[in-house]
Amino acid sequence: MLITFEGIIEEIIFSNEINGYTVCELRGEKETITAVGFMPFINVGEMIKVSGNWITHPDYGEQLKVELYEKILPKTVEAIETYLASGLIKGVGPASAKKIVKRFGEDTINIIEFHPERLSEIKGISHEKALRIGHAYHEQKELRNVVMFFQEYGISPTYCAKIYQIYGKDTIEVIRNNPYKLSDEAIGINFKTADRIAKSIGIDPKSKFRICSGIKYVLSHIAMDGHTFAEEDKLKDYTSKLLDVDLDNINDALISLLLDKSIYIERNETSSRVYLSAFYNAEAGVARKLAQLSSVRFEGDLSDFDEKISEVQKKEGIILTQNQKDAIREALINGVLIITGGPGTGKTTIIKSIINFLINEGYEVLLAAPTGRAAKRMTEATGFEAKTIHRLLEMGYASKDDELVFARNEDNPIDADVVIIDEMSMVDILLMNHLLKAIEIGTRLILVGDVDQLPSVGPGKVLQDLINSDVIKTVRLKEIFRQAEESYIIVNAHRINNGEKPLLNNKEKDFFFVTRNSPEDIVKTIVDLCVRRIPCAYGFEPMKEIQVLTPVRKGLVGVGNLNTELQALLNPKDKSKKEKVFRDFLFREGDRVMQIKNNYNLRWWKDDGKGSEGAGVFNGDTGIIREIDDEEQKIVVFFDDDKVVEYDFSILDELEPAFAMTIHKSQGSEFPVVIIPIFPGPQVLMTRNLLYTAVTRAKNLVVLVGNKDYLDVMINNERETNRNSGLAEKLRVCFGI
Repeated sequence: MLITFEGIIEEIIFSNEINGYTVCELRGEKETITAVGFMPFINVGEMIKVSGNWITHPDYGEQLKVELYEKILPKTVEAIETYLASGLIKGVGPASAKKIVKRFGEDTINIIEFHPERLSEIKGISHEKALRIGHAYHEQKELRNVVMFFQEYGISPTYCAKIYQIYGKDTIEVIRNNPYKLSDEAIGINFKTADRIAKSIGIDPKSKFRICSGIKYVLSHIAMDGHTFAEEDKLKDYTSKLLDVDLDNINDALISLLLDKSIYIERNETSSRVYLSAFYNAEAGVARKLAQLSSVRFEGDLSDFDEKISEVQKKEGIILTQNQKDAIREALINGVLIITGGPGTGKTTIIKSIINFLINEGYEVLLAAPTGRAAKRMTEATGFEAKTIHRLLEMGYASKDDELVFARNEDNPIDADVVIIDEMSMVDILLMNHLLKAIEIGTRLILVGDVDQLPSVGPGKVLQDLINSDVIKTVRLKEIFRQAEESYIIVNAHRINNGEKPLLNNKEKDFFFVTRNSPEDIVKTIVDLCVRRIPCAYGFEPMKEIQVLTPVRKGLVGVGNLNTELQALLNPKDKSKKEKVFRDFLFREGDRVMQIKNNYNLRWWKDDGKGSEGAGVFNGDTGIIREIDDEEQKIVVFFDDDKVVEYDFSILDELEPAFAMTIHKSQGSEFPVVIIPIFPGPQVLMTRNLLYTAVTRAKNLVVLVGNKDYLDVMINNERETNRNSGLAEKLRVCFGI
């Protein structure tokens, strides 16, 4: 027979936020006990009823092993104040809890739940804040119901909070109707878990609904790996094994998905490709629009071209090579031009020269890049304002259903004569399609990037396909300029890209290798370089100017462990710094953090005295935690581009520590100092172009730490992740080739 105990949670000794396993001290009317078990989302100050059996721990003595638990409302004035002061309800802290309980006594909980507007009777609580407190209390109750619903399926409280964040009070109804929504990218629960829930609520394993969801899941899943389509035979085979159904059932489901236009099947003599419709339409749209833009040629009078180039050279204090002059000439003539080359080959010089030339001719020129950091670099390098592509397209939300839209499109095109896009290797097929929709026929489009960098995080390989199609005019820059040759960073980037060993450890240069053979020694050395050696030798600030880039997320030399080790010394624990535990990391005021997904809805403002504000924080944006507010349950981050953003605790899964980051996440960035661990790892990751990308992120200094044998392995590993993309073929068709 189970023992039942009621009490207030005095202390949480241990809590695993992933699965809800908790050890806590419970104070009852007559005694205090230790309770252990799965009790997600409990907090100090709450009153709970637990049922279980006594066990004796060899070190900690007698404990109640909890089998069942439920939260109950506190009854006494003292218990109510403790409950509210715990910070459980957003907007209520110890001071306000004392005022509320003093005013409403034992009726406090009833007031918060049913008459929250009365809280504004208390000095310091506005009517708006009173309603927010009431809303937060109701959300907490609804979330508890969601946790209980999913508990029997083994879904962790952390995931429950994420699901609730998306679907709110309708969560349980939405998931009952379609459990496969759980495997959407936004939530990220394993498809088999969603499938198990579907079976438990009675969805037939052979139902068309289940098989259609399975096919869309597979196509969405491969899109996360960069593919825009799946070969039909491979898709059927994989889906058949995943769902354990016959091919006939899959064929029927494919027909249904075709009829409702969820997918598109592209068949030719040699292959049959299955696309999610969004990706097919994007590829077709990009190919069609580029053909239209390229069909316009600007054969203006270039008789005084040399004279005008001389004026640009004089103004900028530069001497252009013939190759660079040819690139500028092509930019004037062609509707679409690609300029590609590695570091030190003069891409920025050409962009500046093109801008000056065209502005002098009276043209309106706009600059953009895929991320805020890349746009900031473009602005600094050229002296002309660059925007993110999203900002250029005036991204916003439709008021009707909060759907993401771009104000600039076919009906409201970008108002410019010339559009220049930098860091094109980062642009995926969906963003490229939106961009081209907003560019009028007759507008010049100049695309700049390094085709040897890693491809975009999103689906497709746009820059590579445009160049490989051989139908878009392309200027390739190969010559390294004399001043760039002085930097081993640039020289070695090109050597690595050509499969050659880098030049190392010239004390007068900027590229070094520190030999360490064990993962433990690699980590220890990296931390020492960040904290002591590089700041002492060169004067770089660890928190602002030194960035550790690693190929992997897990293991001793992975992002997780490196961030923990670096935080301990670069931003150590301090009584004056507030902290917030989330999953496997303890966020601390002063930490360097990074946004890890695009969130177009997050509001930001700038402390610039101009009232600047807007929406949108993007994958890869980095900043410093300015404040952690337990009462308001938020973290305030000051980003590198001077934006200030508030993160509700419920969306902390969008933030990661950024003392160290993966090389993939560093795309489009530039750091004064880059430190890269070199160690044995998965062949698919330890590649030449991954190392090349990491090295080219550095401006002043590169330090590699590890084993030189594995450096050779990376340089010799030419493996590139093969992405299914049909853009190059569609371009050739649109150009009639």
